[in-house]
Amino acid sequence: MATYTVTNKYLIDNYAVLQLLTPNEIAVTESIVVSGVDATFNGTYSVFALPQYLFTGVDNEGDLLYDFNVPIANQVLYAKTATNVDRVAATGQIAYNPVCTWVTAAQLVTYLGVAISNPSDDYTLITQAVSAGNNFCYRRRQESSYVDSLTTSPGGDVTLGTLMYCAALWRSRGSLENTFAAFDGMGTAPQQSLTPIVKQLLGINRPACA
Repeated sequence: MATYTVTNKYLIDNYAVLQLLTPNEIAVTESIVVSGVDATFNGTYSVFALPQYLFTGVDNEGDLLYDFNVPIANQVLYAKTATNVDRVAATGQIAYNPVCTWVTAAQLVTYLGVAISNPSDDYTLITQAVSAGNNFCYRRRQESSYVDSLTTSPGGDVTLGTLMYCAALWRSRGSLENTFAAFDGMGTAPQQSLTPIVKQLLGINRPACA
């Protein structure tokens, strides 16, 4: 879980805005927990926008308005029905803990084509590989400017790419450095989890927007 320090707050037309001390990886539509600011701003919210300019309100059609002459970095905006609050210095924090669930342990077991009992050490590793693989693939797509749901895969290609990455993590158990564990005299092939085809399926490394 990442925690970010709040430095300023304001609220206009039922939208709250918090400025953070440092850059962050928070994404639009994702859940944040605000604490230590005050009773108006505290709570759990879905991020509506990440404005880089001073928010000035909402027009008659419901569109957000900004003063593009006043850049303000590291802002997080979310819906909050309350009385307007002028922009002032603030304390508190935002906690951000994205958990991606694109593929499941059952899907990975099916993909691997192996029989694994639950509970067992192998099944524990399956759940660890799924958790790590989901979050890693989500984060890599986020770094390429994709805006994805945490609970629903963007498509079959991303699902397969995530499964392939999770499978590579599971198969790497007991391995050393960059090779899979093996017990024959022929040596071992190099271990490569993030293969070119996985990158192709995930749509990385390329930006989603020009």
